[in-house]
Formats: sequence, structure tokens, C-alpha cells
Amino acid sequence: MNPMSKQISDRLDDLESRFAFQDEAIASLNPHIAGQEKRIANVEQQLLALRQELAALRVALSHDGGLEAPPPHF
Repeated sequence: MNPMSKQISDRLDDLESRFAFQDEAIASLNPHIAGQEKRIANVEQQLLALRQELAALRVALSHDGGLEAPPPHF
């Protein structure tokens, strides 16, 4: 094997090794990413529910009798 072929072979081996490591890293991260996506979706649903509840409270408070005159017997 001439020096140029040896150098190319070594570089190819290095690239294959790196690819294998990256493939393993991606495979190990996939379940974590899927779990985070579920958590994000859950948080988004909770945020939507809280926004709706806040809007309902604002409507209820705007119709509060606090601005009305007290009844005549006071």
C-alpha cells in the first residue's frame, strides 16, 4: 500500500468511526427529544387553559357589582 492509499484509508476509517459515534448519539437522544416534545405540548395546553381562565375572570370581574351604587338600605 502506498503512502497516499494509507492516508486515504486512515481518513476513511476515522470518518467511519465518527459517523458511528454520531449515529449512536442521535439514537440515544431521540427518546429524550420525543419526551420533551410531549412536555412542550402539555405546557402549551396548560397555557391555553390558563389564558382562557384568565379571560373568564376578567369578564367576571368587569361585571362585578363594585362599581354599582349600594342598595337603598345602606
